[in-house]
Amino acid sequence: MSDQSRMTLEFKRLLPENDLPLPAYATAGAAGMDLRACLPAGPMTIAVGAVALVPTGFAVALPAHTEMQIRPRSGLATRSRIMVPNSPGTVDEDYRGEVKVALMNMGDDPFVIQHGDRIAQAVIAPVLRVAMVEVDTLSDTARGSAGFGSTGTR
Repeated sequence: MSDQSRMTLEFKRLLPENDLPLPAYATAGAAGMDLRACLPAGPMTIAVGAVALVPTGFAVALPAHTEMQIRPRSGLATRSRIMVPNSPGTVDEDYRGEVKVALMNMGDDPFVIQHGDRIAQAVIAPVLRVAMVEVDTLSDTARGSAGFGSTGTR
């Protein structure tokens, strides 16, 4: 993709003391941009089993027909068992409030987040809008109505 074909994402700083860099891609091939905790007043602790809403200090204007998906960072998930419980979280294109990240501590110890810590990643994805139609029957498939676990584990 050439630089001219890239979409623009507008970020607005919400606090004068927000000294954080804009969300950014860590590598040229990264799908998600890092989101950081905006905690200029001091660290935040997430108790074991608790969910905390962590501010990023930014609002965003997404391009039309897109969403921002908030996803866990793999290192936090595997090393510290810090998850995004509604993963992926969705920021809609018409939302203009602060982007916040719900984090859940599934670990064995309280987890401390410092100002500027990378807490999640954001992926910009296209959104399809469909028209809903009520019908009396649906087309048949080989799977039919077989649900959870119906295709086996191997």
